[in-house]
Amino acid sequence: MRHNKAVNHLGRKSGHRKATLANMASSLILNKRIETTVAKAKAVKTYAEPLITKSKEDTTHSRRIVFSYLKDKKAVSELFRTIAPKIADRPGGYLRVLHTGFRKGDAAEMALIEFVDFNEAALASSAKKEKKTTRRSRAKKAAEAPAAEAPAAEAPVAEAPAAEAPAAEAPAAE
Repeated sequence: MRHNKAVNHLGRKSGHRKATLANMASSLILNKRIETTVAKAKAVKTYAEPLITKSKEDTTHSRRIVFSYLKDKKAVSELFRTIAPKIADRPGGYLRVLHTGFRKGDAAEMALIEFVDFNEAALASSAKKEKKTTRRSRAKKAAEAPAAEAPAAEAPVAEAPAAEAPAAEAPAAE
């Protein structure tokens, strides 16, 4: 039974696990997305999200705390310079894990972990999805509506001369 065991040890001793998570988190920060196993992706998500939250406040103290976890100066500067301003208004959930299938060699379940605000393809496709709000059934009605309006526009023109003709005949008959 695994009662009260919240940490996934990833089959490693604590030092190796901390180094693995630090390296994966710094690679994620530098590359904005990495592909790994689902278990490691979930572990990196829980490891990196508090560091990203800490980066919202750009102070020397928070930089030192984040550096003590990442141990990579380039990753820390990238986190505080480019990532933190872009996610400043987001209250949490900075990373997403997308399941991609199974690895060919050992059939391990693979996943793609990425920043939510840095995926331009997903942001562009969501903008395109928002524009398309009509359904197929409504598209047929929209195609019929201009056809119905065109004869209606022609009909008043045809009725106008007919209305004038009886008026012209009426005074002549009297």
